[in-house]
Amino acid sequence: MKLIIKRDQKQLKGLLGGNKGMLFQLSFRVELTTKEQELITRYRAENEPLTVRTTSKGEEVPGLIIGNLVRGVSYEVKDVGTILNNEQIVKEACESFKTLLTVMESFGGEEVVEY
Repeated sequence: MKLIIKRDQKQLKGLLGGNKGMLFQLSFRVELTTKEQELITRYRAENEPLTVRTTSKGEEVPGLIIGNLVRGVSYEVKDVGTILNNEQIVKEACESFKTLLTVMESFGGEEVVEY
């Protein structure tokens, strides 16, 4: 699995053409190997959440799901700090995704852990 991240920016213009600041874009997607894609299809994991968001009412709802990550996601925000935070969340989600793929691949076998 490869995570591909793209950062971009564009200048915001006012009604009269004045500078209104910058808008930052973060786009990302994963490229899966054929074997990884087969695992996602076999286990119907496209809607498996990799992140969870908490609403203002304290409810937890799925955030980033596997299918979105594979298709690609783009965010536009007005500050670089949010871009950095979102990037870190995506990288952590990919680590969880890789672990999930490893577990899917291990069914029908056994794991030996030596201490």
